[in-house]
Amino acid sequence: MNINWFPGHMKKTKELLQTNLKLVDVVYELIDSRIPLSSRNPEIDKIIMNKPRIVIMNKSDLSDPIINKEWIKYFKEKGINTILIDSIKKKGISELTKETELVVKEKKERQLNRGIKNRPIRAMIVGVPNVGKSTLINTLSRKKSAKTGDRPGVTKGKQWIKLKGNIELLDTPGILWPKFEDQEIAKKLAFTGAIKDEIMDIETLALKLLEKLIVLAPFKLEKRYNIETENKTALEVMDEIALKRGAILKQSEIDYSRVANIILDEFRDGTIGNISLEIPN
Repeated sequence: MNINWFPGHMKKTKELLQTNLKLVDVVYELIDSRIPLSSRNPEIDKIIMNKPRIVIMNKSDLSDPIINKEWIKYFKEKGINTILIDSIKKKGISELTKETELVVKEKKERQLNRGIKNRPIRAMIVGVPNVGKSTLINTLSRKKSAKTGDRPGVTKGKQWIKLKGNIELLDTPGILWPKFEDQEIAKKLAFTGAIKDEIMDIETLALKLLEKLIVLAPFKLEKRYNIETENKTALEVMDEIALKRGAILKQSEIDYSRVANIILDEFRDGTIGNISLEIPN
């Protein structure tokens, strides 16, 4: 399975980030807690350069809480300010506001010395598609400022949004790599829904996900679907899940499209359990 992704609006988004970076004091880089490295776009590193940044590990309710702490330690050792967020349950929001004030403290003091008072802190939020930017913005602003959806590409253009704590936020569409040189990264992004399912073979994608889950979280698979995974291939496990869920066509054939959607949906919404696909070195 070879995943490629280069829609035209990704190039426009990159240009948008470069153009508007000078307008902001801090950048919020939103990543998926289940895949902290794979959901960090190296293009964003090149664009942001030395601009103050806070990495926000979103969807922390879907990843393993023990591994979340390991990732916080990992980023801290690299000198990167990092916050765990659960946008839906509003966990970590106050910590983000406090961290924002800390990283722009020196700049605010310089502004005060020049007689500039009460200027809003301007932040820009960036990240790959479907990492939860719109949900986070709506949580921060306490109103429905941004469109949300469980599909990548919902945000179409830039918009300024007023937040609590005298912060103005510039939202941007999600940005992925121009191409995927590492197919493992591409697969992890696809597992979590950062790439549209329509451009992929979801049956193979679900099978590849099962291969990982059998290794990383076999007990959670077994508990969710009431099956056994020991000494079984991913295809055998998929067949068992199909039988348990009634994903059967006429003549007792497996409905692989249906069972693939069940597996992907239940992984993405956390129904299978809190699972991290990446662990620090």
